[in-house]
Amino acid sequence: MRNIAERSRKTAPVFVLGCPRSGTTVLYHMLLSAGGFAVYRTESNVFNLLAPHFGEMRSASERKKLLDAWLNSMLFRVSGLDAANITARVMEECQSPGDFLRIVMGEIARNQSMRRWADCTPEHLLYMTEIRRQIPDALFIHIIRDGRDVALSYLKQGWSYPLPWDEHEHLGVAGLYWKWIVGRGRECGKVLGECYREVRFEDLIKHPQETLSGLSEFIDHDLDFERITRAGIGSVSEPNTSFGADAGAFDPVERWRTKMSSRELADFEGLVGDRLEELSYPLVSGGRTSRLRALRLQATYLTMFPVKQWLKTHTPLGRMVRLGRIQIEHHTSC
Repeated sequence: MRNIAERSRKTAPVFVLGCPRSGTTVLYHMLLSAGGFAVYRTESNVFNLLAPHFGEMRSASERKKLLDAWLNSMLFRVSGLDAANITARVMEECQSPGDFLRIVMGEIARNQSMRRWADCTPEHLLYMTEIRRQIPDALFIHIIRDGRDVALSYLKQGWSYPLPWDEHEHLGVAGLYWKWIVGRGRECGKVLGECYREVRFEDLIKHPQETLSGLSEFIDHDLDFERITRAGIGSVSEPNTSFGADAGAFDPVERWRTKMSSRELADFEGLVGDRLEELSYPLVSGGRTSRLRALRLQATYLTMFPVKQWLKTHTPLGRMVRLGRIQIEHHTSC
């Protein structure tokens, strides 16, 4: 039985997850650069976008609608798959979103003569327990980054969406989203046990070989940093930075020290300082901010995020909005 488990871990699919802008892409590209993994340089978006719209995919009509959308998206175009072949397999074998992902990624791996595959869809962090139920041998790596740097990156990307009356709170709202989704991921991780592992972005950047050695044991795969550097797929050789040419020498760790004012730091740490400390990221400001402001923003957004997630997943309008994202090619690029 142990030998079977060991063989299974050597070929088990690996999910690289985390709050967006936390380093999921660079870690995913490191796995691809290590060799042995199928190269699929985009987010699959199966559980966060496709599953809410097309349901459990048990009926032929659901699978047909799924394929009509998927085959006309970038998600298919970068796969290198034959449309007729993958259509036949999905129509015949697929009975769940997990089946769809397994069939597609397994076929990509087979075409590339690779023995396993990995998925890099950051938002799948919210679906880990469901993924594990549908893909029982799945392994999960949750990459965590200092929320101050994540929030700054969100601002650069224009991804922070405060309510109209909070138009000056983009940084704080981004921080609260980081706090919420990282917390959700860690809660799921406690349930998943030995198939879940956390890794710090800062460790990956500052001590890559040591960090990769730990992950190598977890996923039972040789992650040699020298080989990874030589292959240099994607952001391994071309950093996926939000700061572009103004970043100077590439150093994404503790960028907040020069990019945030003392007032911004105090306000930010006053909102999410408890999560930063929980994750052993030291506070520098003492969190000196308006207590009333912090309580109002926390009550509003930490309630709103899970409600929005539920609406996107369970209501027709939310499902339509999410389906439209399949066509946004650059947003899903890995």
